[in-house]
Amino acid sequence: MVDTDDRTDPEWVRCGHCAGLIYGRRFRRSLRVCPDCGWHGRLSAQQRLDQLLDPGSAEPLRQVAALHDPLGFVDSRPYHERLADARADTGLEEAVLCATGRIEGQPVVVAAMDFRFLGGSLGCGVGAQITEAAETSLRLRTPLLLVCASGGARMQEGVLSLMQMAKTAQALAELDEAGILVISLITDPTYGGVAASFATLADVIIAEPGARMGFAGPRVIEQTTGEKLPEGFQTAEFLLAHGLVDDVVARPALRDTLGRLLGLRSPAGPPEPVRAPGRVPRKAAAPTGHDSWAAVRLARHPDRPSSLDYVGRLLDDFLELHGDRLSEDCPAIVGGLGRLGGLPVVLIGHHKGGPDLAERRRRRFGMPSPAGYRKAARLMRMAAKLRLPLVTLIDTPGANPGPDAERGGQAIAIAENLRLMSRLPVPIVTVLIGEGGSGGALALGIGDRVLVSANGVYSVISPEGCAAILWKDPAAAPTAANALRLHAGELARLGVVDGVVPEPDGGAHRDHAGAATMLGEALTAALGELIPWEPARLLAERKRRFRRFGVEVAGADGGTAAGPVVDPVARTVERGAQ
Repeated sequence: MVDTDDRTDPEWVRCGHCAGLIYGRRFRRSLRVCPDCGWHGRLSAQQRLDQLLDPGSAEPLRQVAALHDPLGFVDSRPYHERLADARADTGLEEAVLCATGRIEGQPVVVAAMDFRFLGGSLGCGVGAQITEAAETSLRLRTPLLLVCASGGARMQEGVLSLMQMAKTAQALAELDEAGILVISLITDPTYGGVAASFATLADVIIAEPGARMGFAGPRVIEQTTGEKLPEGFQTAEFLLAHGLVDDVVARPALRDTLGRLLGLRSPAGPPEPVRAPGRVPRKAAAPTGHDSWAAVRLARHPDRPSSLDYVGRLLDDFLELHGDRLSEDCPAIVGGLGRLGGLPVVLIGHHKGGPDLAERRRRRFGMPSPAGYRKAARLMRMAAKLRLPLVTLIDTPGANPGPDAERGGQAIAIAENLRLMSRLPVPIVTVLIGEGGSGGALALGIGDRVLVSANGVYSVISPEGCAAILWKDPAAAPTAANALRLHAGELARLGVVDGVVPEPDGGAHRDHAGAATMLGEALTAALGELIPWEPARLLAERKRRFRRFGVEVAGADGGTAAGPVVDPVARTVERGAQ
């Protein structure tokens, strides 16, 4: 959509990046993005609403009365005069414009900031309007979109401006408690009190290309520290690489991205059962006579489907989210939101990178850094907030053996995930699609239903590591693998997994599409079983499942078993089972 506020636009516009001249009408048609270099020009709040909301859907929110000159502040001019000029120049009452509307048919409450109004600074009026938008979102149970552009807190309103950070953070905390989706769109620039409050408290943070965000601006940092900052510091691309935003999305793609994201929230009311006629799990004999070392080699096959391979074949409207919001976007963990057979889910998986060696190295061979576990934890919490089922796909040799991982608190990050998943109040289905190595696998493995692909493995240590420690000979890895009983049949017998997902003849690496079909049927069946359960039942059954491991329990034949399954016959998820 092209915005309509073009009355003051010049006939020619000079690009703020490449300095090229752009014909004004062409600039407007391209949504004020330079067609040559991709520079994103600033937009007014009204232009934002015009571009993002469906035509005719915008309804402005009421203007909240707020103190506008609480200190009687005067610098070179009285503050009340600056305020009057800003209102006259922009036609706005304050530096934010709020409305309800729709994006791609999806209802939303939008608060769009306007940098023209005193640099988009956060004062009492802005704090009141952002809070009003959040409270409207809460009342309507409608997602909130915050379009952020600000130089920081409004100095002329003193400490009362500082208090707006707390006020808006409280308002967003109420949306967290109510399970309402909050999205933040970072535009250039977003600094100070806005960046340190509502702009970064959203569930999903999207940035326009080149948009800058931080608490202190680069000039302040350089003047204070005497340090020369790197090229691109605090830009959207820098923020993405350092795990601080979920994605960088160009302006022409924003409506589509936001519309898909808004459509992935959990429906209101009690969950509907997911039905998969003819594809429900059945109890059947678990595979037997399998060689564990052969399974290890198949689980490690470089052509075996990865998490993203399965995502591409199984999930519609998938939006990959990035970063731990602290330091890094670990490439060994992928995750996001999508639809599995029409059902919104959060999916998290290890990702080894496929057959290309350079890509496998970039993905750290599926061995996450601590930031990877923290990214996974962030998405788990999002699933809990939005009441979305969680699917995890495990495929990792194990925890990262490098010193950086230890310096980053790897053990703590894994432990935090185990605790978090143990009490997550939504259905969790976990599948070992390849290697399940030690704590690095278990960090995604606390599920209500744990399945394993027919050629998947699960172990406390790699066969090579076990052979080196106990046999004093790494060449004894095949012997160690069989002693550890890693393969699917043994895992089912021990009750560690609830079912075995079949694979195409010869292994999943021979037929990715067939393997995805089988996995999709297993996931749909497992979720269909779990989704009707109330959170209390999920937590109780999950607790019972893991409490039984290693404890003798009565079996169906009057004997004992070493796992959580009373019936000693393990379930195998079979295609077409009735």
